[in-house]
Amino acid sequence: MAADLHCHTKMSDGSAGIDEIVLMAERSGIPVISVTDHDTFSGSVRAGVIGKRHGVTVIPGAEFSSTDPSTGRRAHILCYFCKRPDRLECLCKQMREERGRAAAAMLRRVTEIYPISQEMVMRRAKGSTAVYKQHIMHALMDAGFAGEIYGAVYSRLFSPQNGLAYVPVRYPEVHDVIKRIHEAEGIAVLAHPGEYDSYELLEQLARDHEIDGVEVWHPGNRKGDEQLFMEIARKYDLIMTGGTDFHGMYKKEAQPLGTCVTPDDQLEKLMKIGASL
Repeated sequence: MAADLHCHTKMSDGSAGIDEIVLMAERSGIPVISVTDHDTFSGSVRAGVIGKRHGVTVIPGAEFSSTDPSTGRRAHILCYFCKRPDRLECLCKQMREERGRAAAAMLRRVTEIYPISQEMVMRRAKGSTAVYKQHIMHALMDAGFAGEIYGAVYSRLFSPQNGLAYVPVRYPEVHDVIKRIHEAEGIAVLAHPGEYDSYELLEQLARDHEIDGVEVWHPGNRKGDEQLFMEIARKYDLIMTGGTDFHGMYKKEAQPLGTCVTPDDQLEKLMKIGASL
């Protein structure tokens, strides 16, 4: 049974609608997915309703960005089967406001450089809980100033080193995010550790029993990552998940739904723990 447990929709920084993702899963023969939009459970809830009509099981989820205080690097935490999402609403609101602050500043700078309107960007971001850099780039592409989302224009504007419009988002510490997820009776999984060189963080979070699982199968893995993550997961009895990190056209490389999936035994383990919360 294929289970893609990392999917983003238009509710955050994905380009596909919630109904479209469910229909893609049905037509692709993927019976289980999880919609894990940033800072909101709304997409997951709506996907669950639509999924019942099409025979697709939707595991409730969300993704939270955070910072590793020991390195300053980002760390993403996937939250599954949260029994008290209301207890995370404060965190969700905090992150939406912070993303909004950074996005407004970036948008002002971009519209000073290129003759596009803020309204043009907002139309691309319609339905999302925040304006993301992908929405700005989408507008620039439609206006003819860029030929792709991630290219020379993106680097010129949003490079963290010297981007003309780059404004950093201030994320909460990873330990605080995990603590809040557990207080809300959710399952905390460290997402794609390889993307942010979070190897030491993974070992520490696993050793100290802070996380419940790790995303082992992900398109961004480097050579040897999968084996390393499996070894750590087995050592500390962590759930092993897999997901495409689906964003549609807002992803750097073409990665259709089901590119990476969770094996049956690990899906069963996740669902068993979720049912016991």
